[in-house]
This record gives sequence, C-alpha cells and structure tokens, in this order.
Amino acid sequence: MNKTLLVLRHELATTIGRRSFILMSFGIPLIGLLLFVGLSALNRSSPGILSGLTGPRDTPEGRIYGYVDEAGLIDVVPEDVAEVLVEYGNEDAALAALGSGDVSGYYLIPEDYVGSGELVYVDPEASPFGKQRQDWMIRWAILVSMLDGDTDLAWRVWNPMDLQETPLSPSGNADRDSPFARFIPMLSVILIYLAILMSSGLLFTSVRNERRNRVLEIMLLSVSPQQMLAGKIIGLGVAGLMGTGAWGGAIYVAMRMSGGASDLPSGTQIPASVLVWGAVFFLLGFAIYASLMAGTGALVQRTQEDSQARWLASMPVVLAYLLSFLSLSGDPHGVVGTVISLFPLTAPVAMIPRLVVGGVPAWQPWVAAVLALITVPLIVRGIARIFRAQVLLSGEPFSAKRFMAALMGR
Repeated sequence: MNKTLLVLRHELATTIGRRSFILMSFGIPLIGLLLFVGLSALNRSSPGILSGLTGPRDTPEGRIYGYVDEAGLIDVVPEDVAEVLVEYGNEDAALAALGSGDVSGYYLIPEDYVGSGELVYVDPEASPFGKQRQDWMIRWAILVSMLDGDTDLAWRVWNPMDLQETPLSPSGNADRDSPFARFIPMLSVILIYLAILMSSGLLFTSVRNERRNRVLEIMLLSVSPQQMLAGKIIGLGVAGLMGTGAWGGAIYVAMRMSGGASDLPSGTQIPASVLVWGAVFFLLGFAIYASLMAGTGALVQRTQEDSQARWLASMPVVLAYLLSFLSLSGDPHGVVGTVISLFPLTAPVAMIPRLVVGGVPAWQPWVAAVLALITVPLIVRGIARIFRAQVLLSGEPFSAKRFMAALMGR
C-alpha cells in the first residue's frame, strides 16, 4: 500500500507540475472566463459595440431597403419594418436612391404579383457569398397590407400553428421544443468523451516515456505491476478530475454571469445527482481506459506506433461516443441506448446523456457502475501481465495481436 501511495504522489506531483497541464487544465479556462467577463462588461457599458443593430425594426446588417409597389398592395407598412423599408414612386427614383447609397437594394412588386407571386430584387452587389438580404420584411409588409393592417391575424397566417407536444415516453419530462433539451445531452457526451480520452492519454504518455527511458524496468524491480498501475491510475485520475472540474466550473460561471444557467427551461435543469454520477462514471471510465492506454504504452517501441496503439485502446469509447449520438437522435432509452449504457466499456460515456435527458430507471446507473467497477480490476490484472520483464524487453513492434495476447497472459 505504501508503494502504491508513493507512485500516486509522484504521478500527481509530476503531472500537475507540468506547464502544459497547468495551461490546458487551468490557464485556458481562466483566460476564456476573463475574456468573457471583459466582453460582458464592455457590452454593458457600450451595448452597441457588441450587440449591433438587434432592435426589432433593424436588419442584422443595418441595411436599408427600398421598394416600388406597381401592384398597389402595400398601404400599411408594419411598425417593426417601417424604418428599413422605404417606398419609391417609380423604379427610376429607386435606382437613383440605390446609386446614391441611400438603400442597399430595392424590391419591385410587379402589377401581376397577385397572379404570379413573383418579386424582383435589384442589388448591384448581389453575390452568393455576400450578406443575406432580409426578404421576410417585404413579404411581411405585403401580408399585413393584404389583411387590412391586422398584424395579429397576419402573424397567425405567417405562423398558423403553435404545436404543443406532450411525449409519453419516460423522457417526457424534458421540454423537447427547447434547443437546450436537444443540445445539453449531446454536449454531455462530448465533454465526458473528451475528458476520459484526454485524461487517459496522460497515462499512455507517462508509461511510453518511462518505457523508452528504461525507467519502467527499474521501477518493476521494487514495485509490483498492480501497485504501479494502481498508483498511476489514481494519481492521474485525480489530476484529470481537477482539470475537468476547472473546465466545468469556468463554463458554469460563464453561464451564471450571462443568465444562461438560470434561464434554462425547466426540463433541461441538470439535477445534482447527474453531476455526482458524472464524477463516478468519469473515474470509472478513466480507470478502464487509462489501464488500456498503459498497456499499449508499454508495448510501443517507435513513435510511429503511437497513433495505432492509442486507436486500439480507445476503440470502445469511440464506439460509445458514436452510438450515444445515434440513440439521442432517436429514443435515448431504446435498446441501443440501454445496452451501451450498461456495458462496462461503453457505460462511462453512454450513461451520462441518458441521465441528462431523464427517465432512466433508478437501478440502471447502479448496475452500470457496479459492472464497470468489477471490470476495472480485471483489466488492471490483464494489463499487469503486459508489464512482465520478457514483454518489456522483447523489442518486438506493436501490433493488435501482440497486445491482445499479452493482455490474455499468452
């Protein structure tokens, strides 16, 4: 136990003392948060600097449009577009305004518009890569005028249906009409996937470097493979959790400052239990994949083999990442989502988005956690076989076949 603690302390102190780790885990989130605070303060003091023309009667680009109504349809210009739509009696006047820069372009409503439904837009700078014009304004003005200026009726015609959806599935507690209800579960997949993959990669790098410097062989003379792996996994797991917590804290503070955390729809509020389960599955996922990364790192001889070794060790978590997005696009609690959230190698990534969506039976996260917890010592035991002296000293190139044979003790 004392040797495990010594390895743990060494790995933790070495990792958190690296400039690259400090920059990635704490520096970048802090810089991003300070930039956000500065921009927010600047926007509050001078709203026009960042917000631009975002009033209901302004176009996003601040452009003014003219129109020539040869059909005589527009007799009432809605207030929300009155300042950006300018009427001209004929096309010559509109062309003159366009030439002097008073308008960015103008619309010509032909006499047969009612029958043909065709509009003509004149813009000398029109380009597929240019600024998008706001055709909705002239359409809105025509619609309001054709309905005798009744903007309420025009809006109902423009948007004839306010659909309220009441899902009966177990995940029906979320506001499915809200973009947050669809975005947050997907964001949780990305965050935990990156957290596990990047944190476990630290162990791959550590073992690979010690393997090439022959430090690993010296350590195994006084420390058993199980003790060394346990110390490395726990130490780097704590470091990874610190970095993940720093990123998550920076995002949460930014959301609180912008009002986003308090303005989320009720169905997308993340319960505290999900955060607890997130930490649990992160640690379990890190233990599984850090062990696999350590095994591949011990077998890598050349730098050219690094990418192949990393890909082999991370295949299950990549599969969980892809299948989680597939299940979220359909039924998160369907067969695919349930199976991958219970299988130990994919559960750390797949269970969290289902918990964010809601409606997961209470027993499933417990079963998934227990199965993953049972899997961790089995993988560690298998990886410990790779650290035998004859494997470390063999000098053979890395291959999937050799990795699996060493993992099975052959």
